[in-house]
Amino acid sequence: MSTLTPIKIVAELDKYIIGQSDAKRATAIALRNRWRRQRVRGELQEEIIPNNIIMIGPTGVGKTEIARRLSRLANAPFIKVEASKFTEVGYVGRDVESMIRELMDIAVNDVRAEMTKKVDRKARVSAREKVLDHLLPPPKLQDGEEEESIERYNRSRQKMAKMLDNGKLDDHEIEITQEPNNPPHIEIFSNIGLESFDLNFSEMLSNMMPFQRGDTKRRKMKVPQALEYMTQMEAGRMVNKDKVIEIARERVEDHGIIFIDEIDKIASREKEGRADVSRTGVQRDLLPIVEGSNVPTKYGIINTRHILFIAAGAFHSSKPSDLIPELQGRFPIRVELSSLSVDDFEKILKFPKNALLKQYTAMFKTEKVALDFTDEAVREIARYAAEANQKMEDIGARRLHTILNTLLDDYLFDMPKATIKKVMIDKEEVAAKLDRIISDEDLSRYIL
Repeated sequence: MSTLTPIKIVAELDKYIIGQSDAKRATAIALRNRWRRQRVRGELQEEIIPNNIIMIGPTGVGKTEIARRLSRLANAPFIKVEASKFTEVGYVGRDVESMIRELMDIAVNDVRAEMTKKVDRKARVSAREKVLDHLLPPPKLQDGEEEESIERYNRSRQKMAKMLDNGKLDDHEIEITQEPNNPPHIEIFSNIGLESFDLNFSEMLSNMMPFQRGDTKRRKMKVPQALEYMTQMEAGRMVNKDKVIEIARERVEDHGIIFIDEIDKIASREKEGRADVSRTGVQRDLLPIVEGSNVPTKYGIINTRHILFIAAGAFHSSKPSDLIPELQGRFPIRVELSSLSVDDFEKILKFPKNALLKQYTAMFKTEKVALDFTDEAVREIARYAAEANQKMEDIGARRLHTILNTLLDDYLFDMPKATIKKVMIDKEEVAAKLDRIISDEDLSRYIL
């Protein structure tokens, strides 16, 4: 993180997201400020809080992608939630604190996976020895035969180990004992917001009703599957669960990022002196979490004071000032993302590492078909995407998915086919397949 300066962060974001320089700049500064806070000494470190951000712009212009890529750069726990879901609490919705519990779950899983990877080699060595024990159990020694039996057994074990390493025992089956890794999983389904009652019932049950030997199962597995299973079991034993939770909690509290989408849907505009109570209620529920509070989870208390919150919304029929003043104050940075132009669409098709043209080219390659586009064809696709967004709902870069799928539909259906070895898409083919659809508004609404 020390090498990720704001300039470098923006450069990394540029590899995946076209344009939106203001949003990239604001998020890069916010990410770097977290590293800067960690370097501040004394009590002042605790007083420095993140500058939360509101992104304003239509769908499909890169709001979510910027936040997601930012979290990957920093290796930070990340979760995306829709603010509109919280207006449904009491019916099918969720309580606001659930976002913190989900973020903690993600962090615990990530840390566990990292720590498991670190002990993988050691776990495989241990698992290999256990598999050898099943293939060639140690001899039952009798008086006077210890030394000779041990030498004979060691020679046989070395031969068996060599056969195991060379794959000569892959078709051999062994019977292993499977122990339940976890107690039965219990979920509570309720319409009264019991998500806040976040106790670890599995752990409680394991303490109240410990598993007996009768709960174990004996199962036959081929050697490779048994080796993999035992490696996982050994790695699980080697990973310190308390250490996992400790590291995960630190990551969430100091580096966690929560992306709150559709925040404009809870912006309550007063009409005839009456405001939408449910929307205002969600804002007031969000407020203590955003400004910093202690949230109980099954892994302990999580303090949200230094979590970075990035909110986003189109704000077509409302504006950020329609949020309650207290919540506005907790999102001091506001950036506007612009709609995509023809030039933007053209760049999106060609330049990002995960560009759509690169994705389709790779998929065609799996069918041993070479796919290529002329520059004029790419420009024409970009023009049709921009025109479709103007005539219908503006769905940003997502329009390219529908257009390219429509353009390549016949090839995608016919492959693999002996007569299809190379596909060259030119401007004329693009126009032939898309012009009628774009010009017919009723047809375009169904297809694009």
